[in-house]
Amino acid sequence: MSEPIRVLVTGAAGQIAYSLLYSIAKGDVFGKEQPLVLVLLDITPMMTVLDGVIMELQDCALPLLREVIATDKEAVAFKDLDVAILVGSMPRKEGMERKELLKANVKIFKSQGAALDKYAKKTVKVVVVGNPANTNCLTASKSAPSIPKENFSCLTRLDHNRAKSQIALRLGVTANDVKNVIIWGNHSSTQYPDVTHAKVKVQGKEVGVYEAVKDDSWLKGDFITVVQQRGAAVIKARKLSSAMSAAKAICDHVRDIWFGTPEGEFVSMGVISDGNSYGIPEDLLYSFPVVIKDKTWKFVEGLPINDFSREKMDLTAKELMEEKETAVEFLSSA
Repeated sequence: MSEPIRVLVTGAAGQIAYSLLYSIAKGDVFGKEQPLVLVLLDITPMMTVLDGVIMELQDCALPLLREVIATDKEAVAFKDLDVAILVGSMPRKEGMERKELLKANVKIFKSQGAALDKYAKKTVKVVVVGNPANTNCLTASKSAPSIPKENFSCLTRLDHNRAKSQIALRLGVTANDVKNVIIWGNHSSTQYPDVTHAKVKVQGKEVGVYEAVKDDSWLKGDFITVVQQRGAAVIKARKLSSAMSAAKAICDHVRDIWFGTPEGEFVSMGVISDGNSYGIPEDLLYSFPVVIKDKTWKFVEGLPINDFSREKMDLTAKELMEEKETAVEFLSSA
């Protein structure tokens, strides 16, 4: 058995964490040989709820779980971390402007970024889930100058999995038969789910998704909107936001960082745009297709971009530029 790794989950009393913690603790993310110390951070009023979560984790009787630490203090939570999964954020309240939401979250992620900088290992891998995820991730990264920018990523894997699943449902295959879908840009309704380069296995043969679906207007219309609006559709039906699927996507994202992506496959994640070859402005946290090896991601290079894609990729970049400007403004005053 190797040494235990320290994994932090923030917003640990919330509903995404409730689905996520069990999967991590039982070895679905870091493997069945890797012991863990789970650190759970939430706000002070949630501490009694966290006691209940700890009781349940104990009652799961999991062999890999060496210790669970619950805290409302950043100095405790961020100490010596190997992995930080930042799920907690200020949720959007009814009638709240996106700008107000950004302001509240800049404060949170500035503080958590500074805590990472001060207390965590310099090799820490940081995944931001709390919305607006891309800009929250950029804020945290800018507030942790001693940790490489490349160590920060934000979750667009849920959108990626949604896109994959829509194609699979349309063609009557399993989600495993679909690969190399891409989510470009922001984890918002401007994201661009792109299947131009995606492949699907139909009757044992791998073909392009456009060729297999044979319905370009659906692929350029309803397919995109369904993926973009899926989070809202879940809220409308459940009266709660996606939790089970979000937790599953976080597991996929972190497992791929840890173990790498399969040969010939790429995944989507929000990463720093510096040095990309797709004409996306530098210093944005933008979702790209990436491959991962030795815990290091690289852009997938050389994919041809048609005019339809170009327009959609630029639109979501524009939204991210605006969010960044607002965030930077708040950062200097926060």
